Amino acid sequence: MGSLATKAVLLSNGSILASRIDPTGANPRSAGERALDWILSDAGKNRLQLSYIIGTGYGRINLPFANRTVTELTCHAKGAYFLYPEARTVIDIGGQDSKVIHLDANGNMVDFAMNDKCAAGTGRFLEVMANALELSMHGMSEGALQSPNPCPITNTCAVFAESEVVSLLASGHSKADVAAGLHRAIAQRVGTLAMRLGLNREVVFAGGVAKNLAVRKAMENFLEISFLPEIGDPQLNGALGAAVLAQEIFSAQMDQPKRPAMPNARV
Repeated sequence: MGSLATKAVLLSNGSILASRIDPTGANPRSAGERALDWILSDAGKNRLQLSYIIGTGYGRINLPFANRTVTELTCHAKGAYFLYPEARTVIDIGGQDSKVIHLDANGNMVDFAMNDKCAAGTGRFLEVMANALELSMHGMSEGALQSPNPCPITNTCAVFAESEVVSLLASGHSKADVAAGLHRAIAQRVGTLAMRLGLNREVVFAGGVAKNLAVRKAMENFLEISFLPEIGDPQLNGALGAAVLAQEIFSAQMDQPKRPAMPNARV
């Protein structure tokens, strides 16, 4: 359950049966309940058939039906490893934060860096800038891809960057050039975070912003790498990792031998 979107994945024996992405909205608990009911309906299942549920993300405390809650850092590592066993780095850009995660050869998180104090380099930053440009998110991305002259954006704070966008437009710069500059600024912000942590070449780009082709290309240019090709929806990566972890925990519990009760034992 993220700040802007709630995602759910239903996993059975290593196969994805159903998935869902919906706005979190003002009632996170209801969003979680709806997401769970929808994926069960899509798969023709019911809650009694569920073995184990992991809740993750900012809103995980609003999921009373979860057997356990786990940080999204761990879940992103698990999700990326499930799809890409060769992956050793995950860059996730979500609604209100960005993360760089290192994982080991078994898909476990071993180190991370995170920006959750500022909207710069997040999906929320892109939303605010799209409104300033009076463009849709898709339109802003398309414009950025077509621009030959990205405008330099000197402010990474969302508030000041919005004022800078207005000034650039008033100075005669095209929306496409401004959009390109904004996408490049995000790439520099998140890319610098990744470079400080250290970057392995097998890199997965995850989160809702990973669907933005302009950000993806700007990130690859800044880091001088190529992300691993998309498999499925990158916005589902954290939820997928939660489902993978749920399956691992449940399987481990089932493998544990049960101790027989001792007859006439005193407690």
